Amino acid sequence: MVAGNGLYYPILGFASFVAFIYMSFGDFILSYHKEAKFGFVGRNGTHFVLDGGAFYINGWNSYWLMDHAVDEYSRPRIRAMLKAGANMGLTVCRTWAFNDGAYNSLQISPGQFDERVFQALDHVIAEARQHGVRLLLSLVNNLQAYGGKTQYVQWAWEEGIGLSSSNDSFFFDPSIRIYFKNYIKTVLTRRNTITGIEYRNDPTIFAWELINEPRCMSDASGDTLQDWIEEMSAFVKSIDKNHLLTVGLEGFYGPKSPKSLTVNPEAWASRLGSDFIRNSKVPYIDFASVHIYPDHWFHNQEFEDKLKYVSKWMLSHIEDGDKELKKPVMFTEFGLSNLNKDFQPSQRDRFSKTVLDIIYKSAKRNRSGAGALIWQFFVGGMEEYNDDFGIVPWQRPSTYRLITDQSCRLARIKGLSQPKEDLKELCLQKQ
Repeated sequence: MVAGNGLYYPILGFASFVAFIYMSFGDFILSYHKEAKFGFVGRNGTHFVLDGGAFYINGWNSYWLMDHAVDEYSRPRIRAMLKAGANMGLTVCRTWAFNDGAYNSLQISPGQFDERVFQALDHVIAEARQHGVRLLLSLVNNLQAYGGKTQYVQWAWEEGIGLSSSNDSFFFDPSIRIYFKNYIKTVLTRRNTITGIEYRNDPTIFAWELINEPRCMSDASGDTLQDWIEEMSAFVKSIDKNHLLTVGLEGFYGPKSPKSLTVNPEAWASRLGSDFIRNSKVPYIDFASVHIYPDHWFHNQEFEDKLKYVSKWMLSHIEDGDKELKKPVMFTEFGLSNLNKDFQPSQRDRFSKTVLDIIYKSAKRNRSGAGALIWQFFVGGMEEYNDDFGIVPWQRPSTYRLITDQSCRLARIKGLSQPKEDLKELCLQKQ
């Protein structure tokens, strides 16, 4: 009014715009600033550390987050999943930071990116930060889903520069290595359009994973994959010294390891071109990764025998972390298929309890078993994206209770960083 009638409407319009922005994004801005002290997770010997204390992980896999953040109709699923995870006291979610040449592809062709999909990944990271959840981001798939190494080989072959049509040329073809290095650099130096933070400087990211379940069966000696891991891990660390790095291994022992005969599920597991000990010893690799799928590895074992094997498998790798690697060991996927003969949901609970109990006992004894991530969680209405391992955790009270109990007992271990307020409240309710 003081400015006179000529300026009244512009001022009113500007004020309305500011009010709209605040009402639309105020909660996000306030919560973003509230999480401004989000620290990087580090490593001290065989333990993850955060804010001066040990950091033990209870978490999950939702590979689909970026893909479902692209379209408006499916985007609310990201917030719903991350909020649910936080409500269960879960601290890390593993998800794909790749989609190569497929539907909703992030990388359309070598070095060419879809900004719309990159902004979807921005959204996932910003939402995770808002809910106090950290992300383990995988950079490429050994499998064909979402493009994977097959897509890189196809690109090189189509451009007439590929050395071989074999999928394993992903690991040894110099041109494909350049493709992948360009991809790594683009992702790590990406500036989030929501938070304004480059990915390499964002503590919301717990760690990077080079590749999901690498295998190079054309070279069972393991030399080809080992050389690739050494080169790519050094390249990642040359760009990003803030974040932890892991390979993404399944955990099988190579042919020269004594444990290939005593711990591997069967003889085939030592002929995949990977070697848990050798691959994890690479200096730039901060922690070892292991997967647990007894029903895929054994087809004639009884359920009780599979549980016994799970304990043997996990304890062997924790021993490796303590004595051989001197690094944390994280079980980044564990799951039990509902396609098994005579499957009962209670079996999945018993299987999960076996895994989680071993992690808890490892933490209590100050050993290297640093955490486990269940494969995999969904929200309701996503049946077409499910596999035979998918879980909507709140639909089965016993599963929900098992997971939240693990969050609380890990939080009670002496030396753990102070749990968040919502986790304190959750655990007080359980006492």
